[in-house]
Order: sequence, then C-alpha cells, then structure tokens
Amino acid sequence: MHGAIRDPVILQELLDGVLLVQDDLDLDAVLLRVVEVARELVGARFGALGVIDDRGTGLTRFVTSGIDRDTIEAIGPFPRGSGILGTLILDPKPLRLDRLSAHPDSVGFPPHHPVMVSFLGVPLQVRNQVYGNLYLTEKEGAPAFSEADEDLVVALAASVSVTIENALLHDRLREVGRAADRERIARDLHDTVIQQLFAIGLSLQAVAPLADGALRDRLQSAIDDLDETIRQVRTTIFALEPAPVARKGLRARVLEICAGATRSLGFEPAVRFSGALDAVVDEATASEVLVTLREALSNVARHAAAGRVTVELTVADELHLSVVDDGVGLPARHVGAGHGIRNMIDRAQALGGSMELRAEAAGGTAMSWRVPLGRAAGDPTGWPD
Repeated sequence: MHGAIRDPVILQELLDGVLLVQDDLDLDAVLLRVVEVARELVGARFGALGVIDDRGTGLTRFVTSGIDRDTIEAIGPFPRGSGILGTLILDPKPLRLDRLSAHPDSVGFPPHHPVMVSFLGVPLQVRNQVYGNLYLTEKEGAPAFSEADEDLVVALAASVSVTIENALLHDRLREVGRAADRERIARDLHDTVIQQLFAIGLSLQAVAPLADGALRDRLQSAIDDLDETIRQVRTTIFALEPAPVARKGLRARVLEICAGATRSLGFEPAVRFSGALDAVVDEATASEVLVTLREALSNVARHAAAGRVTVELTVADELHLSVVDDGVGLPARHVGAGHGIRNMIDRAQALGGSMELRAEAAGGTAMSWRVPLGRAAGDPTGWPD
C-alpha cells in the first residue's frame, strides 16, 4: 500500500462497502459483493475474484461482475490461472497495467470476450495466506487505474478478510450438517429399506416354486426387479456416505469422476456398484480403472451425442467396468484404431484382461472392460498371461 487514505469521502465509501460485504454469511454472496464493491470504489467496468486452489498453482473458483450471462456462456469455461492471472498467483502483490496486452505474460482473450485494456490486480489474504485475487479492468472515465485506486482496493481486500473467513467457517459448518444428514439417511436406507426389500424378496422366492406358468414368470420378474432395486439403493447409500479423511476409496472416486463428467455430457451418468470394491481392488488396478473410466466418458461426450449413460462397476471373480450409452452407436469403420480406445485396451491387457466395444440392439454403444483380480500392473508373479 502506497499510503494511508485520508479523504473522508473515500473513507466513508470504503466503510460503506465493507459493511455491505458483512451483511451476508453465504460464501458465494460474500465473494460477489467483494467484487461489486471493488468495482464501484474505483470505477471499474468489469471485475472478478479468483479463488486459488489447494496447490497454489491455479484457480478453483471464479466470480465475475459486469459481464452478462449470455456473454459468459459464449466465452466458455472460466480461466484456470494462465497469463496475467497466473502472474498474480505466482507473485501475489498488486499489479497495475495501463495496457494488458503489453505485459509479457499476456496470453490474449478467447472469442466473444469483452475488450479489456487497463487492469488492476490485488491479492486477497485470509489468515495471512493468499486466498485469491481481485481483478479489475477498464477504468471508466480514465485511461488507466491510479495509485489511489490501488490503495483503495488493497484497503478493501484487507478489510474484508475476516468476513470471508467467517463465510468460509459458516460454509464448513453447513457442510458438516449436510454430511450428518447424509450419514443418517444412508443408515436408514441400510437398516430399514434394504432389509425390508430382502424380506419381500425371500417371501417371493419361497412362493415362486408353488406357482405355475405365467404367475411363476411374473413372480420371478418381480424378484429380479427387487434385486435391481437393492443394487440401486446400495449405490445410493455409498453416494450418501461421507468420504473418509484418508485416501478416498474406489467407489467415491468413481462417483467423483461421473459427477465431474456432467458438464461435458450435459447430464450426470447413472452409476451402479456390485461387490466389495474398496476391500479387494488394489490401488494399482483402481488407478487403471479410473483412467479408463475418464477416457470412456470423454469418448461418449465427444462422439456419442448421448442422452443417457450408465456406468456399472462389478467385483466378483474379476473386475468388470461397463459404460453404456444411448448415442449414435459405433461408426461404420471400427474405432479401435483411436488412441483413446487403444489405450484402454492396453491397460486391460497389462492387467491380464480385455476390453471390447459393441453396438447395442436399441442403439448406442457398450464398453466392457474386464481384468482379473489379484494382479498389479507389471507384476510377473500374478495371473498368467
């Protein structure tokens, strides 16, 4: 900070802005208000706040102000911390530029992005650690931001630090409450719903041999439906249970990947589990499963034009990963020559298994990836080739 702010009018504006930020404890609302107050204080046309990720190398959240939703959608994904934004991450100190494009770290803008020339960036600390950066562009009524503007935004960043910390704590407390609710619901599903479904299934199995013809077929169909329902409820239970503090299990990581694919697919895949995945699948095999799943979902997003995807992971005598979509199906020429498909085949074969793609009768494609259990990749003492 270059100097103290002595102008009483500006000091009052700063105080009013800080009080406005403190009116809310919701983290998203607090971050947005910080950006809006900063824009108003220095007359910036556009503003943003980037939250730095745990590794301190990129951005995990990006809050904007001054850009309408249609423009945001046209621009595409938010920045991850390259160019000038990355400069502020690596060197967290105020940065004021008359012309963004003249800076050696500038990487330009994506299509549909508003024109931005002047720039002011200020780090935002929480508990003496850099939490994120404030970015302000296009000084209104002047060609560039002034030293006084920089002082004002630095003062704002220091003043809202405690408010952001309080919002973070509030957010964590709310997550703890949600986790407790999820755990309670999972316990109720396991202790009550699944047990009742089991009891109904056993009753139907006892009656089925006494029935004849069509009635027996209907009873067997009902039993099969109950088995499928139990599998789906189990999947829901695993999704509801909070992840352990230590390394996440295979189930949790599969669910994370599928949830993360929502943006590229346009919907979240349905996921089913069967067997004691976390107990019997070693880490080397789990890593290959996860890489294969990412590749399979990426292929669906890029090529299938699907409206539904089902991911099923089963453990018995072998591990079986199935990814089925209802998209356009396999092309006329086999796609096995593609790098992604070839990599998935190679991973399966390295573990003594196999992979196949087949067209579904009702349309779409099914990927089936199977590997035996008990052998890590590259282990010559495991299963025979």
